[in-house]
Amino acid sequence: MYMIADPRNYLSVLTAECRKNWPANRIVTVVCHGHSVPAGYFRTPEVRSLESYPHLLRVELARRFPHAVINVIVTAIGGENSESGSERFERDVLRLRPDVVTIDYSLNDRGIGLPRAYSAWSKMIIEAQKRDIRLILMTPTPDQAEILEDTDKPLNQQATQVLELADRFGVGLSDSLIAFKAAVKAGTPLSELMSQGNHPNAAGHRLAAKELYQWFS
Repeated sequence: MYMIADPRNYLSVLTAECRKNWPANRIVTVVCHGHSVPAGYFRTPEVRSLESYPHLLRVELARRFPHAVINVIVTAIGGENSESGSERFERDVLRLRPDVVTIDYSLNDRGIGLPRAYSAWSKMIIEAQKRDIRLILMTPTPDQAEILEDTDKPLNQQATQVLELADRFGVGLSDSLIAFKAAVKAGTPLSELMSQGNHPNAAGHRLAAKELYQWFS
């Protein structure tokens, strides 16, 4: 049994802040860190950031907390893996003094392997926790070159490792891959959720965003 954070209360202090009225409230900052998917790449090189899950999260937070000032900042870079992301984590993420950070690198981390990815994710998590920043780790969105249900394939192995990291550090988990698997099992062809082989389309991003929403209840 995995002991990840409880979505019912992990961000309770933050959501209480979001319910405050001016002038008692303050700016709330969420940073989405990762690779091309949170950056908004659809069919490369086209970027459609307004249909990507970080923007959809921002829209939903504005709807839920109409008196809050919430910034959702994207620090994602297309083609990057978690080792590169960890190297610039202090400069590009922590200096923004975020309240919440999402991390999404598993698609590209298949290229560096599980041990190196584990080390890089752990480094980012530890540095954020030193500053009392909440984290939500994201399992990968699909790659049509891999069979979704094949647990021996790198995509599922990376997803399992993200779950293990959430368990080890007691942080949040947004399981994008499970959401895609459920949609496919319910009858939606995977191709209808993807803009190209390894990038979700707008419908796919909505699935990823819906998984994130639960943490801001």
